[in-house]
Amino acid sequence: MHVRFWGTRGSLPKPGPSTLRFGGNTSCVEVRTSANTLVIIDCGSGLHGLGQALLRAAKPALKGHILISHTHWDHIQGIPFFAPFFVAENEWDIYAPKGLGQSLQDTLAGQMQHAYFPVRLDQMGAKIRYHELIESDFQLDDVTVTTQYMNHTAVTLGFRLEADGAALVYASDHEPFSSHLASGKGEILERDRRHCQFLSGADLVVHDAQFTFNEYERKTGWGHSTVEYAVAMSRAAGVACLALTHHDPLRTDDASEEIVRHTCDQQRRIRPALDIFAAAEGQEIELKASGKASALAVSN
Repeated sequence: MHVRFWGTRGSLPKPGPSTLRFGGNTSCVEVRTSANTLVIIDCGSGLHGLGQALLRAAKPALKGHILISHTHWDHIQGIPFFAPFFVAENEWDIYAPKGLGQSLQDTLAGQMQHAYFPVRLDQMGAKIRYHELIESDFQLDDVTVTTQYMNHTAVTLGFRLEADGAALVYASDHEPFSSHLASGKGEILERDRRHCQFLSGADLVVHDAQFTFNEYERKTGWGHSTVEYAVAMSRAAGVACLALTHHDPLRTDDASEEIVRHTCDQQRRIRPALDIFAAAEGQEIELKASGKASALAVSN
């Protein structure tokens, strides 16, 4: 599987000189398999750049699958600006958690009412099919997808994608079920253990890490993880590589680099090794079937 990050910021886009290295666009990840199956995870503002790249590839009758973790704005705000939705020959299947109120289509159409945007969702041109999800396993061509509910302020799903002999887990907008685990220490029990099992053995986990433990006390209940929790869960789950994502909009590149440096220093003597980095816009990762972190080729 080939993975590329198009948006790694949380909450709202944050362009500017202090976010150039890790990016200011909100959540969007592109996944492609060796069979050329296209899966997009989340539709933040990073979706715009991905859409432009897909158009430049100039492939007729583009088909793809889109997995939306939940419908908070920073995970759907790129949809009105996704150029491939305006091409009549294109076909897209959009998957998102089944909510408690209106349908997925109506929810996505809401941000495109005329009070907010000049084009309605049903005027975009491409053929779009909508699928509402609960916890389940299903197939997207050669990709096996497993979903699990996250602990967030809205109904939210994490996604485990398995293809080409490799496993990718995307777990954004998730808060520890047991708040003491925000420190990265303590026994992993019950629902946190289940979350850990969801990550188990993955070649790459892309995990919410919006806060540090020192910040968490003031932001408990906001629906996000700490760096320490993401590391502890990934290590307990036997993960090969951890990408910290959903960077706080106030987090500068220098601060992100310092967090990673400090975290890696703390983890250096612990075995087995866990490769840890902060996800960066434009970063590409090749997941191979060996199941080893050394099988990851990373480029910017």
